[in-house]
Order: sequence, then C-alpha cells, then structure tokens
Amino acid sequence: MGLQPREFVDGVVAKIKDLWRTLQISYDDFIRTSDAQHVETVQYVLKRLHENGDVYKKNYESWYCVGCEAFYTETQARSFVDMICPHHGKPLERVQEESYFFRLSKYADRLLEWIDSHPDFIQPVSRRNEVVQFVKGGLEDLCISRTTFKWGIPVPFDPKSVVYVWVDALANYITAAGYPRDPDKFNKWWPADVHLMAKDILRFHAVIWPILLMALGLPLPKQVFAHGFLNLGGKKMSKAMGNVIDPAELVRKYGLDAVRYFVLREVPFGSDGDYTEESLVARVNADLANDLGNLVYRTLTMVGKFGAGRVLAPDREDAKDREFKEQCLGLKAAVEAEMEQLHLSTALERLMSIVSKANKYVDEVSPWDLKKNGDERLGTVMYYLCEGLRIVSMVLRPFMVRTPGLVWSSLGMPGTIDDSPWDDAALWGLVAPGQAVKRGKPLFPRIEDEDDSVRMEEKIVESKDKAPEVQDMTGIITIDQFRQVDLRVAEVLSCERIPGADKLLKLQVSFGDECRQVLAGVAMYYAPEELVGKKIVVVHNLKPAVIRGLESNGMLLAAKDGENLAVLTVDRSVANGSKVS
Repeated sequence: MGLQPREFVDGVVAKIKDLWRTLQISYDDFIRTSDAQHVETVQYVLKRLHENGDVYKKNYESWYCVGCEAFYTETQARSFVDMICPHHGKPLERVQEESYFFRLSKYADRLLEWIDSHPDFIQPVSRRNEVVQFVKGGLEDLCISRTTFKWGIPVPFDPKSVVYVWVDALANYITAAGYPRDPDKFNKWWPADVHLMAKDILRFHAVIWPILLMALGLPLPKQVFAHGFLNLGGKKMSKAMGNVIDPAELVRKYGLDAVRYFVLREVPFGSDGDYTEESLVARVNADLANDLGNLVYRTLTMVGKFGAGRVLAPDREDAKDREFKEQCLGLKAAVEAEMEQLHLSTALERLMSIVSKANKYVDEVSPWDLKKNGDERLGTVMYYLCEGLRIVSMVLRPFMVRTPGLVWSSLGMPGTIDDSPWDDAALWGLVAPGQAVKRGKPLFPRIEDEDDSVRMEEKIVESKDKAPEVQDMTGIITIDQFRQVDLRVAEVLSCERIPGADKLLKLQVSFGDECRQVLAGVAMYYAPEELVGKKIVVVHNLKPAVIRGLESNGMLLAAKDGENLAVLTVDRSVANGSKVS
C-alpha cells in the first residue's frame, strides 16, 4: 500500500475504535505498544533482564509463523500437516539469524510449583493441564529479538535488533498499570485479578508471561483464563483465512443487545462454539422475543388494563407469590457466583430462568381471573411482576447495553438505571405503588423467516386446496358454508413441547373412535401439563399439514384478547368426538 508500518496500523486502530463504538465497548484507556511510555517500559525490562544474566546472545534457526508471531520447534512444526500453521493456513518459514535469548528454561520448575500451589491460576482446568504438560515436556530458551526488520522497539543494548513482539506485547500489561514510572499507580492496579485471552495465545500468557514476571521480581496475575473460539462452519474465524463475520453488520441487522446476548449465552465460556445465523435467530427468538420481551410486554399490558397504567399496591400474599419473590431476591447472588468463575453463559442461564419462572408465574396465578373474581391478591401479583422485572433489568446490566435501561424506564422507575446501586438488585420494594408505566413497543420483535412454523399453522386456513366458498369466510357466510367446517370435541391425552419450536405444542387427542396428532401455537400461554385431560374443540376436517417435519391433523380453537389467549373447552362432560354446532 506504499505506507510505513505505523501509518498502516493507524488505519487499523481507527477501524477498531469505530467497531468498539458500534458495539458500545467502553474502556478507561486505549493502549498501543508503539506509545512512547511503552517503549520506555520494554527497554527498562530488557535492561533488567540483561543485567540479571537472564539474557544472552547466540545464532538461532527455527520455524516461524508470521500470523502467530511465534517460533516452533522442529517437533512442533513436524506435527502440523504439511508444515502449515493450523491457525492461519500458511506454511511455516525457516528463520535463521543472530538473536538474544531469554533463559526461559531456568524458571520451568518454579513455574510448575506456582501452578501446583495455585490451582486456579490457569483456567479452565483443561487449559491448566495443557500448560503443565507443555512445561513438563521441557522448555527451551526464548528468542527475544529480531534483526530482519525494523518495525518494533529497539533492544536498548543493541539498537540493530528489535524486541520480539511477544515480549513487547506482554509487557504492555504492566505499562498500562504504571510500571516502572508510577509506583503508586502500579501498586494499586497490580497484580491483575484475571488475564482474559483466546486459547491459541495461552502459552504466551501462562508460560512466558509469568516467567518474565518472576525474572523481574514482580507479582504474578491471580488468574489466566483462556476462552475458546466462536467458529464458523467448524473452523476458527481468521482474517488470514478470510472466513470472518462482520459484527457491525450483525448489529445493523439484529440489534446490538441481541448480538451481545447471543455471543455470551450460546457457548459455555472456555469452550468452543459454532456460529450460524440460524442459531443466532433461534436464540434471540426463544430467549429474548418469547421469554424476556413477552414478559415485559404482557406485564405492562396487564398493568395498563388492571391498574389504569399504574402499578398496583401489593395486598394478600400466598405461597406462589412468596416463592417467586424469593427466587427474584436470589438472582443477584446466583449470577455473581457464576461470574466469579467466569461462567458467563451459565450466569445468563440463571438470569433467564427467572424470566421463564415469571412467565410461568403469570400462567399459574391467572391475573385476569383474579381481576374477574375481584380477588385483592391481584395487586400482589402485579406488583411482584414489576419488582421482578426491575431486578432482572438491573442484573442484565453486565450483559446488555440498551435493554436494561428500556425495561427500567418502562416501569416508570425514577432516574436512570446506571444511577441505581448494584446492591439494589438484592432488595425488594423499590417499585413505588402508583407509579406510571409506559408499555411501548415489544423489546425484541420475533425474527421471522419463510419457514416459520407458526405462520404456516396460521395460514393453513388459507390453503388454495380448499373450495373457493370456504376460503372467503371474512364476511357473512351461509349456513351451508358453516356446515362445511366439522368441529368436534377431543380429549387431550398427552402434550409436549417441540424442540426448537418456541410457540408450538404437540398434542395427542382422542375423538373416541380415533386418535390424532395436532400441533398448536399456544406454548407461550400454556404449559404442556395444563392441557392434558382438557376437552377442547378441534377443526376435524382440516387438511393435514406438515410443520417442522411433523404432521398436524386438525386445529384447535382458541380466543385471543391482546396478550391473553384461552383454548376453547367444553364446560360439561360430553363424549369424545361429539360434534359442535
């Protein structure tokens, strides 16, 4: 491109900062290893290591990957298929030059003793075992300088050489913490609680870095945690390989919080996961649209109907109310415990379990029935749902950027959610009875696609295979047209959820002389066990349809009022298969 290295990297930095603004990733300082203060730190480190006798000079020849910026032994290089780097897909290069070496092997036993006495130093455990076996296999001294290019920090005692990038880069951590120019700042921020990085650079951080610190007489970080890869088609995403997904494009298409949630929730932290657009859509629809978004919308809708848009005051409390309240109050501690172990996916699972329990709570207590019966417990249920949402919104803050504040403001909470102390998530009663709520639009509209099974179910009645006079039933119809629809009473023998189909339930129903399978889009309103034993009304002569690979032979009838849905049942005992007229 005709640019100097610094000019080229300036452009890369600008793109990184722009991407971080898009993803709303905040930071206290943006450190570049070409910064003047970092150059001073690296040269100070090299001088100390040299003065301590931990650096020496010799001719060196080894295999090198430009993408990894790493040297490989003959054994390691031969283990790669066709001597091609498995991470970058490029052949290793044979490098020969006079270089400076750091006595890495001198500290091998000391490092093993440290790992043994600090079992949480390297996590997950599988990575710890990997490092231990690597060190036990024998450490070679580390080449820490290059003479074949000038892009880098000059070795202070040999300006013709530049410092190897993986010494330069690692020292950046203590540069940012104030070493050696600001002892007070350094003592405040060092040692770090955790170093977080991808598994392919674990050895640099769990072998070279702690040994460098030992040689300098500095404390080691408390933990090194290596996360896995979010792969694409089973392969690591890599600029060198060209198989990358633009996160900015995903944010534009699906929204910032949806993308952040998927990345954090989909893969157990520390393990590898595989990205597909289908898995992102499925996760967003199931967790954010059907669970969280539905809970917020239906709660605020009921507050609007039952309390004229204002939060009702709590009244009588029963066992179900107390259980839900206790589950909400335990959420903060449960999420914190998982976060302390960097179990990010599990932490979100704990949080979303409360959302699911809140939806189940609504179904079990039936606020609309409490309203119809004039039960004073209605105020308790509605207040507890609002308090539960307040707590959920607060505990969501480490994971999402916009959604917590939207839920907070929709509940009519004063100020901003960022002004509310984190510990308030463990308190109850901070929603003020009488405060006005604002329902707004659904937080996460369901992402639809052409194969959406629920829309297929809803469009069955529009099938072109039916007679023209049956198709047009939007206006006045004749008695003969009505008689073409065969409605029968059927008893629900069994009911279960369909994996991957968020709205569908699979029912086995009896018409007396025959049993059929019927798929119904009522999973957001009924738990499977609620329908078993009920006598429902089914369209008996509807042409069978295949949905999600399963046959649906009939359609149950239901009435919908806003966010409420009720399956039509008969109120007296009649024989299965009885005609409805």
